[in-house]
Amino acid sequence: MLSGLLIILLPLVVGYLIPLRHKAALKLINKLLSWIVYLILFLMGISLAFLDNLSANLLSIFHYTTVSVVVILLCNAAALLWLERTLPWRHQHQQEKLPSRIAMALESLRLCGVVVIGFVLGLSGLAFLQHATEASEYTLIFLLFLVGIQLRNSGMTLKQIVLNRRGMIIAVVVVASSLVGGAINALILGLPLKTGLAMACGFGWYSLSGILLTESFGPVIGSATFFNDLARELIAIVLIPGLVRRSRSTALGLCGATSMDFTLPVLQRSGGLELVPAAIVHGFLLSLLVPLLMAFFSA
Repeated sequence: MLSGLLIILLPLVVGYLIPLRHKAALKLINKLLSWIVYLILFLMGISLAFLDNLSANLLSIFHYTTVSVVVILLCNAAALLWLERTLPWRHQHQQEKLPSRIAMALESLRLCGVVVIGFVLGLSGLAFLQHATEASEYTLIFLLFLVGIQLRNSGMTLKQIVLNRRGMIIAVVVVASSLVGGAINALILGLPLKTGLAMACGFGWYSLSGILLTESFGPVIGSATFFNDLARELIAIVLIPGLVRRSRSTALGLCGATSMDFTLPVLQRSGGLELVPAAIVHGFLLSLLVPLLMAFFSA
């Protein structure tokens, strides 16, 4: 357990200790993160191709993903709707014209395409491709180091996090309901409890959650987690405009960790500027918890 936590926390902490004031350097880091995510997902696809009993494993991935998406999102939605009834989110905002959700969805699907390309290449059986899993481990460490730098220089302070009560409450509800969903998943799918809980802790951060669980539980669980979290983002993009009129808490909570970046423009257009601080705090807290909870449950 300690070694798993150190592998994740050490590069994050080291990166967080590095202050950067040069905008050009931060832009470069953002670009590197994007490319590294593609690289690791490509390596994940290669690793998947080297699985024994490949056809049976692909069916398992589809089965795990389908059950996880339905169970976890239903648990999240039920808890968030209860929160909205208990603590209504008062607002005065007229919905604006949204950007193209189809274009945003296609951007997410590109990541699936990278996994597929790696998988197809892995089917060639070339000897050097067998080192893909080891290469992804070192790449992951570098990615976490850059994520640490990005978090340090995101402009978020501890005071800002503590002061946004709504964002924190929604994050807590999402974490608690996701863990309930993870426990139900483990029961339905016949998985160990820790595995089900770890799969539920991605909170939509597919580019990291799939990688972490591939290292801990293998490509089947890692791939299922990746597609589970990717589906969460796609579903959130489709549902936000309608949900934000009825339950702002549900619209924000279903976004998970992506409320800080990818789904933020849709949230802002649908719910107004007053939704942005809560969205950033909510996404920031969940982004911090993803590697910690996954390391804990996968130890």
